[in-house]
Amino acid sequence: MEKRTLGIMATATGICVANIYYCQPLLHEMQNSFGGSSIITDAKAGWIPTLTQIGYALGILFIVPLGDQKEKRNPTYLFTLASAIVLMGIAAAPTFEILLILCLLLGIVTTTPQFLIPFAAALAPKEKQGQVVGIMMSGLLLGILLARTVSGFVGAAFGWRMMYAGAGAVLFVLSFILRAILPKSEPTFAGNYRDLLGSLFALVKSEPVLRETMFLGGALFAAFSAFWATLIHLLESDSFHLGARTVGLFGLLGAAGALAAPIAGRFSDRKSARAATGVGLLITAFSFGIYILGAKSLIILAIGVVVMDVGVQVGHIANQSRVFGLIAEARSRTNTAYIFAYFVGGSLGSGLGSWAWSLAGWNGVCLTSLGFLAFGGLFYFTAPARYRGNGTRKAGSLPLESSPNL
Repeated sequence: MEKRTLGIMATATGICVANIYYCQPLLHEMQNSFGGSSIITDAKAGWIPTLTQIGYALGILFIVPLGDQKEKRNPTYLFTLASAIVLMGIAAAPTFEILLILCLLLGIVTTTPQFLIPFAAALAPKEKQGQVVGIMMSGLLLGILLARTVSGFVGAAFGWRMMYAGAGAVLFVLSFILRAILPKSEPTFAGNYRDLLGSLFALVKSEPVLRETMFLGGALFAAFSAFWATLIHLLESDSFHLGARTVGLFGLLGAAGALAAPIAGRFSDRKSARAATGVGLLITAFSFGIYILGAKSLIILAIGVVVMDVGVQVGHIANQSRVFGLIAEARSRTNTAYIFAYFVGGSLGSGLGSWAWSLAGWNGVCLTSLGFLAFGGLFYFTAPARYRGNGTRKAGSLPLESSPNL
């Protein structure tokens, strides 16, 4: 694989995953364009990021496994093009109800990142596979971090509709670039679609380590999403009187999470991936203690963002290290199960965080997030021995209950 191809794939991963996060700094602008908070309450506005993440989880579950069954280039191109069309539709949404439907659909079709990461790993020579996956994950992480920054500034300057229209235009061009540069691939699963999904559920059933990573990852991302789905409400409250640009600047602080990712990876390789997950849970919980103190201080909030992003990235990288170490022949499907649970947690966090804000304000959001992390910590510390592995398994070692087509 040429460096140019890898660079384009990593960039495309970041650009496409950003679809999920554009809305978070723009919630108040979206509210105002459909009649303001008297008609679209904060709790109703919270359905925008919630449905986007629910859609992403559904797309991961029902579409991404096709990457093992089909030639990967065509679905990558088609779903990137579909994302561009849906983004344009969101930009033109005439009613709030149609906007919600399109946000759900946007999440469903934003599958390109989860096609590209396993695709790049498959194209890489074995001795450079870890390096290639690291580059792809860096693209993914930068897309997540910078999405809020870009949408915060573009939305404040030109409006939220222009942000979505511009993103759609970029993805339209990107879809044809991907079609031109991606090589053809060979499917690795010979069965039909029903067998493909059946093998995915068999993996979840047979792999306790996979189930634990799904639960812990979901708890981490739920707390993370509750924060980002409600930060705009806090910043536009009487305590600050700020807006979307400030949310975008807070997004830049997440670069600390990017710096923590390689450290977490090395710790997972040399020590224990599961132990790194526990450290991530504790760091993230500590950040919400900081947020409770920082309800009226931008400096304390900024410190909390750095601490939270480090904690979430440490836990996420460690979880993926455990998942990728399970079964080489089914890596796409084990990752599908984990990322699905991750974004189910994210959608719960966005929804319950918005509900908590409407009932109890910022402290309600922080306590809700700490509740998610407490459930994760309880599972982590009380899990039976069979859940406590680090995901290390030799290639070719398939679970007994799984399909031979794994």
